[in-house]
Amino acid sequence: MIGQIVFILILAAAIWLFSKNVGKIRRNILLGRDTNRSDSPALRWKTMAKVALGQSKMGKRPFAALMHLFIYVGFVIINIEVLEILIDGVFGTHRIFSKPLAELYDFLIGGFEILALLVLVSCFAFLIRRNIGRLKRFSGVEMTSWPRSDANYILFIEILLMSAFLTMNAADHQLQLLQFGHYIKAGSFPVSSLIGPLLPRNAASLEAIERGCWWFHIIGILAFLNYLPYSKHFHILLAFPNTYYSNLNPKGEISNMPSVTNEVKAMLDPAFVPPPAEASRFGAKDVTDLTWKNLMEAYTCTECGRCTSVCPANQTGKLLSPRKIMMDTRDRITEIGQGIDKNGKDFKDDKSLLDNYISREEIWACTTCNACTDACPVNINPLEIIVELRRYIVMEESQAPASLNNMFGNVENNGAPWKYAAADRMNWSQES
Repeated sequence: MIGQIVFILILAAAIWLFSKNVGKIRRNILLGRDTNRSDSPALRWKTMAKVALGQSKMGKRPFAALMHLFIYVGFVIINIEVLEILIDGVFGTHRIFSKPLAELYDFLIGGFEILALLVLVSCFAFLIRRNIGRLKRFSGVEMTSWPRSDANYILFIEILLMSAFLTMNAADHQLQLLQFGHYIKAGSFPVSSLIGPLLPRNAASLEAIERGCWWFHIIGILAFLNYLPYSKHFHILLAFPNTYYSNLNPKGEISNMPSVTNEVKAMLDPAFVPPPAEASRFGAKDVTDLTWKNLMEAYTCTECGRCTSVCPANQTGKLLSPRKIMMDTRDRITEIGQGIDKNGKDFKDDKSLLDNYISREEIWACTTCNACTDACPVNINPLEIIVELRRYIVMEESQAPASLNNMFGNVENNGAPWKYAAADRMNWSQES
């Protein structure tokens, strides 16, 4: 009974802390401007199923896709077993699903073990790629000590959890063979049975190992759950809503600003009465000028570097890194959220996303080619943030680069970005 009480207290504390931290992230995301992403629900469900659940965009890098699939499927399915552990922990039972599931239970436990082994292999492969192979896309000015460590921490945690799961099963299997206590014959152990011979033969020692690994496994999962809100691996949860609310417009299509659109309509049609609009700046200077979807994407970013690795500006040595754009956005909105927690909802500081986090040189290096958006495995769109920052500079500060000012002047005077008049556009066809 004492064990059950301790387990219930730990479980309640873990759920409370996780809910509190998720609530803060939700609050931070909703600090962004509103945007309507409720259209075409059928297409949105299809996109989420294809990209988040089916991981369709991971296949561009086959080895990484396969290893990630093992971790993704293994970790998700093995955690079905956590439901049994939770029930056992609360009610003091042991392998409560074994009787109602009968032979299916053997199949499930055997499948869990094979998946656990695949997760272990994949985690070691990723550790080698990151720390020995040192792939270029895992480096960059934005990849400071914390982002690099974060990736390793998760891999180590997964290795420990899967090792504890297999060791727990190995000890349980040995106790079943000894017909010790309440350890009824239940489950199939194709992997952990190979570990069994390495364990002590003493029943008391085996029980201590089984109980120790049981507690380590479930407390480790609860700790992992509460680590997620502080980690890039929060994408495990956010990838699904983020892909559901994807931008469904054709790639490269830049959205119009309603305030500007209404002004143009009013000029073209004197009878048009623009709807009342809230006072706001053109474009974005800080993260609260971005939409909630932009901020959700910042928290969804996996820091995998696929966007930066295909960015032509980055490849030619320019400062722009789409991954850094997303990481800076997340860091800034987190900073604002922490300020609100300490000083109240009216918290303001002298910082902004533009200049304090993202330099102007970075955003003007972008070619708006959309390669970053196309490469992202969870449909994050760094280009939207870059365009909004550019809009602020051009429309609020009138500080566009000279080359753009020349183009703006040509468009205004000639109706085209070139310096010659519209009447001269076809002169080239008359040349002999």
